[in-house]
Amino acid sequence: MAFDDALAAWLVRQRWFAGKGRGLRDLAILADTQLVDGDPELRHLIVTVSHGTTVDYYQVFAGLRRRLPARLKHARIGPAGDGRQAYDALHDSDLTKPLLAAIAADGSVGSLRMRKIPGASFGTGLDSLVLSAEQSNTSLVYGEESILKVFRRLSPGPNPDLEVNTALARLGSPHVAEPLGWIETRLEGVATSLAILSRYLRLASDGWSLAATSVRDLYATEGTAADAGGDFAGEAHRLGVATAQVHADLAAAFGNDELGPEAASELTERMFRNLDIARAAVPELGRYAEMIGAAYATLTKLKGPFPVQRVHGDYHLGQVLRTETGWIVLDFEGEPATPLAQRRARSSPLRDVAGMLRSFDYAARHQLIGHPDQATLNPVAHDWVRRNASAFCAGYAEAGGLDPAANEVLLRALQLDKAVYEVLYEARHRPSWLPIPLDSLAEF
Repeated sequence: MAFDDALAAWLVRQRWFAGKGRGLRDLAILADTQLVDGDPELRHLIVTVSHGTTVDYYQVFAGLRRRLPARLKHARIGPAGDGRQAYDALHDSDLTKPLLAAIAADGSVGSLRMRKIPGASFGTGLDSLVLSAEQSNTSLVYGEESILKVFRRLSPGPNPDLEVNTALARLGSPHVAEPLGWIETRLEGVATSLAILSRYLRLASDGWSLAATSVRDLYATEGTAADAGGDFAGEAHRLGVATAQVHADLAAAFGNDELGPEAASELTERMFRNLDIARAAVPELGRYAEMIGAAYATLTKLKGPFPVQRVHGDYHLGQVLRTETGWIVLDFEGEPATPLAQRRARSSPLRDVAGMLRSFDYAARHQLIGHPDQATLNPVAHDWVRRNASAFCAGYAEAGGLDPAANEVLLRALQLDKAVYEVLYEARHRPSWLPIPLDSLAEF
């Protein structure tokens, strides 16, 4: 088997491969840079993949060995064509240590540039461990000190995660992890982010885990959300405050604007298109189309003005960490499937609020799937969602964010648009979770 064929077969099996269901028509290696010589060898590949009329870029750190040890067999790509085996080198500490050292040294190899943030300090020569939870990227933790997030699917241009984190760090924001460096190349003639190195927050807990624990404690009792031993409302309020502060810093760093009445019509046109696409793929959504359409139609009647600015773009409980000092916001790259220009565009800050409110709903409902007491626990779940959504919105408004209560029409439309997206996502990637957004729509 030729290496290109082995690479194509491996690529389509990866969680971060975005072309699932579309078929892979053609694959070509656009760039091949040797980073480490010898056995093992490290090569950095930029691969183009064609799906019909569209082309995607991916990066692969390919390791090459004469003999693949047992610890790396799970990362095997296939034969390299010269008697060696190719594998995903991000799982090999022997080959990831040089990446850390190159960032610390501001090194360059071929078209790759490794850059350290001025004044940043971090250890090198540390073993790395791949985190298993990510869907779109691959992150390596170095000695519980730093974390390198590698962007698997590439979009030509600056990645918003690097762009936003460095800008907010310069403002002194307490709600972002300290950026330490990055790796970049040029793609289609523009500087393109490949990876970002940040301080690793080893004692932090992610918001989804904390919320899930609260829900689990609640379902194990017969009380209300306020009585549960793991009541989350205080954290939800603090998260609302942190979110408003991050939005204020985003506006300071990147500016803001106000849009007129035509903005509501343009927004709802996109929402209706999203609804049509989702209905075609998931017929069960049709029963809620009239309700959703009525909410969108109400939005078109608003005259504005509509404040817009840079936002997170893919905000949910899995994107925030609770540390000893407060909430940290992660992953400012936005929804990876969305075009880069759209991810960097200004939007209503209530889009992030809507995303977090939908995440509260998910945190409460996902544990009810297949639960023998689901019917009894549904009102309990609703109480938990209501309590934490109210606390989050109150914290957000108190800290100077756009008051969700005073912008109910826009917020409702944004939540419905997010739920429609969730229906399509779950149908394609996680069918067992499809009842979560559908059941939620039934209660809007």
